[in-house]
Amino acid sequence: MQYICDVKLHSPVGKDSYLYNLPIVQYLHEHKSISMEHDVTFFVGENGTGKSTLIEAIAVAFGFNAEGGSKNFNFSTNDSHSELSEHLILAKEKFPKDGFFLRAESFYNAASYIDEIGAQKSYGDNSLHNQSHGESFLSLATNRFRGNGLYILDEPESALSPARLFTLMAQMDILVKKKSQFIIATHSPILMTFPNAQIYEFSKDGIKPVSYKDTEHYQLTRRFLENPEKMLKYILED
Repeated sequence: MQYICDVKLHSPVGKDSYLYNLPIVQYLHEHKSISMEHDVTFFVGENGTGKSTLIEAIAVAFGFNAEGGSKNFNFSTNDSHSELSEHLILAKEKFPKDGFFLRAESFYNAASYIDEIGAQKSYGDNSLHNQSHGESFLSLATNRFRGNGLYILDEPESALSPARLFTLMAQMDILVKKKSQFIIATHSPILMTFPNAQIYEFSKDGIKPVSYKDTEHYQLTRRFLENPEKMLKYILED
């Protein structure tokens, strides 16, 4: 199910904005749009290429709170999100019945807001602050994500062990079968293996669709695991 099928600029980003030189913005200026044709779309690539900036902008343009949460979350502890959302237009096929924006770096603030409004029942009937970071992420996915939804996740792997990533992927599969769409920025080569996912790789040269085994994440991880001693010697050599 694709609730968002296309992302494009409805107005250009000015040259006086720091966003102007981001590869993602240059790509959108040149290519006009990014299509999302699958139930799961991954944004991958090096730090600083604009993955999180774009994922945040999509979430805000759709109506989610900039620091995370559902559409009815209304809090702000640090108004630091970019202006990119103001330049985006999202092509929508249908409207989801459910939705959530998980932003790893501000998840603590979202968990505090959930406690403040007394909504713990929807999140496993337990404060997310009373769980480990990883447990709280999984509690969110298993208790709060109900299906027929749009789920935008920014680096969900940051709190999860490899085994817990498999748990998240199993829950994603359940939700996809319940007519859900995921848009995820990630560095995890495990998470990227999700079946039939669409992968966009971000770089200083722009954005391109790639297969899993063509991602730099996969290739570097494979080379390291095949010969860690050689890789460590190269990395740590004076």
